[in-house]
Amino acid sequence: MARVDPHPGRATTLSDVARLAGVSLATASKAINGRDQVAPATRRRVIEAAEQLSFSPNQLARSLIAGRTGTVGLLTSDLEGRFVIPILMGAEDAFGAGQVNVFLCDARGDAIREQHHLKALLNRRVDGIIVVGRQTDPRPSLGKDIPVPVVYAYAPSADPTDSSVTPDNVSGGRIATEHLLSTGRRRIAHISGDPTYAAAQDRAVGVRAALADAGLELVGDVMYSNWTEHWGRAAAAMLLAQHPDVDGIVCGSDQIARGVLDTLRDLGKEVPEDVAVIGYDNWEVLAINSRPELTSIDANLQQLGRTAAMRIFEAIDGTEPDAGVRQLPVRLVIRGSTIPRR
Repeated sequence: MARVDPHPGRATTLSDVARLAGVSLATASKAINGRDQVAPATRRRVIEAAEQLSFSPNQLARSLIAGRTGTVGLLTSDLEGRFVIPILMGAEDAFGAGQVNVFLCDARGDAIREQHHLKALLNRRVDGIIVVGRQTDPRPSLGKDIPVPVVYAYAPSADPTDSSVTPDNVSGGRIATEHLLSTGRRRIAHISGDPTYAAAQDRAVGVRAALADAGLELVGDVMYSNWTEHWGRAAAAMLLAQHPDVDGIVCGSDQIARGVLDTLRDLGKEVPEDVAVIGYDNWEVLAINSRPELTSIDANLQQLGRTAAMRIFEAIDGTEPDAGVRQLPVRLVIRGSTIPRR
């Protein structure tokens, strides 16, 4: 087979192989390294592409390992680990076990501590840094003087020239509302958390948009306060006192939804027969242990971590990470709080 040189004048990279084979960079790496997570047909396609480009496993080692430490820093301000842990799991999955080690540093929301951790990571000569926020509001950039690639996950950078990935919260609010509409609900309210959070505002935009498309309006105003079960209980009591005919409630978090379920039960309302309830985050420890189990919007945090890691991976391989904010799809997880379960 004749050698194909897609970029005359420069060495062939793993990205070239992945592109020719029509697979992700991580899949190409696993196939060439003989990892067992790759389907045989896919592995053959990658190997054929590598042969066509005269790319060898030795080149993989040189392009990803030689002159590098094989380590990536994950810098977070997520105090509880609610968001960073699944993002970390996704990143490690993308990097591949044994190929890249991840150093996790918690800045605890403190800018000075964050700078200390950043300096420590750079002193360790990490090959890249993933910055994970605790909310989806834009955060300050680490700056342009960082000598390694940086990708921002969950909380995007305020600098549009940085590379950021975040969940699509507007779409999440829309999907939640469209699901309630699909179950026949027409009197839908929205109880959410702290109004200063971008996530709360974005989800409300999606809720209102879905209702408008159906020719409907929100029951009352969006009810904002805290991201807690206590607020969910109090808000539901106020909502039902003012609008006893409400038949669907979109909640800004699973914690709020759990509180809403408590109040509906206390008021003798059947869920979902009388009122359907949907949460947000798909925090399984809450959703599965709710009565009934809670339908929720999953932010796909592991996929977020994989995407951030792949951007670092591509940068290590010589491809500049895409600038700007990429919003990743969220998904609906249906349980008994919106669809009756036998």
